Amino acid sequence: MRGVYPLSGRKFHQWKNGQGETAEILVLPVDAGFDGFDWRISTAIVACDGPFSTFPGVDRMLTVIEGGPIWLTVAGQEYRIDSTSPPLSFPGDTACEARLEGKAVLNFNVMLRRPFRAKMIRGPLEPVQVAARARLALLLENRAGLSRLDLVDLDRADPDLAVALSEGMAISVVIFD
Repeated sequence: MRGVYPLSGRKFHQWKNGQGETAEILVLPVDAGFDGFDWRISTAIVACDGPFSTFPGVDRMLTVIEGGPIWLTVAGQEYRIDSTSPPLSFPGDTACEARLEGKAVLNFNVMLRRPFRAKMIRGPLEPVQVAARARLALLLENRAGLSRLDLVDLDRADPDLAVALSEGMAISVVIFD
């Protein structure tokens, strides 16, 4: 289906620091490596305490889908994040340490090479009518024949699909130049 990146089609890669695995959903340019992407969308399971990979020139956004909570220490500041917390934005070139408080965490990651920027919102999917590079939605429930954790590119998907997905629970991401 055009504009849909199903959970079943994910590519798995070792983290840049080799201490975990990420499920790559979408990367631009296509097939760009860790040092060549403009933006990268992925999920990852954090199963143990440890450092996050650094990404010079990249800003990161992270939200917990399930599990946890997790504590992230970024530039000496601690943040407790669970599935009810707002997304956390932080510079990818700053050291970040993770500490689990409970179960392993499944998180959703957006990484943007500067000057790209994004807005991430968790909640009912609403139509966004702004000029943007991309408008994406990670589904948090089965809806309109799609599965939980499928990613939809709302600009490329059939317009009827976007209408059918409206008001469904999702993590929405709008990427700007």
